[in-house]
Amino acid sequence: MSIVVEDFHKTYDRTVAVEGISFQIRPGEILGLVGPNGAGKTTTMRALAGILAPTRGRLLVDGHDVVRDAVAAKAALAYVPDNPNLFESLTVWEHLQFVASAYRVRDWKPKAESLLSQFELVPKRDALASELSRGMRQKVAICCGYLHDPRAILLDEPLTGLDPRGIRTMQDSIRLRAESGAAIMVSSHLLSLVEDLCTTVLILHRGRMLVHGSLGELQREIDESGRAETLEELFFRLTESAHSMTNRLEV
Repeated sequence: MSIVVEDFHKTYDRTVAVEGISFQIRPGEILGLVGPNGAGKTTTMRALAGILAPTRGRLLVDGHDVVRDAVAAKAALAYVPDNPNLFESLTVWEHLQFVASAYRVRDWKPKAESLLSQFELVPKRDALASELSRGMRQKVAICCGYLHDPRAILLDEPLTGLDPRGIRTMQDSIRLRAESGAAIMVSSHLLSLVEDLCTTVLILHRGRMLVHGSLGELQREIDESGRAETLEELFFRLTESAHSMTNRLEV
């Protein structure tokens, strides 16, 4: 299994961010991680990336424990946050050079050239990060993430700032990485993107897992009218029901 999460808990003082979630993402799967603001999506991603230590539970990336074998886990992983921090004084090409050195990527230049071409960054090759638009910065971060051919990929709101052509390029790149055997997690508020792109879906609400399954299985859910639900309809039905139940328990 490329990504395994077992009984993951994360608390901050008395605040529970994530409470006991478990799931797996196999090679070739694209999991859509969705939920309202504060549901625990980014916390889960940051824990898998080794940025946050779990309060309890076990997280594995490509068979490596994120806590006990952090270097090997990170070497197999690419994590692109929703607002990637680039080095403002480095050029686009220098970012790729730095990543190649950090991950010890052999023969990296042809890969880098191919990524720049794929994401239409060739004209920006020698531009400083400080000169790039929001969408261009997102593309550079994705190229850096892809350069070492990670076995597990975490993308937090990957379409932020992209124009329609950039969105299509990003979606195609995610599908190609999955086809090559990577396990991919995509967090997004764009439910239409998740429905179009992902093979499995995990819905979180206040740190708890409401549902996890293949998109096909979830789309076969039947509502009271006898009509198959869209992902958006399923999302609102489950989260609003969970919200109402939580409010009743707190009264």
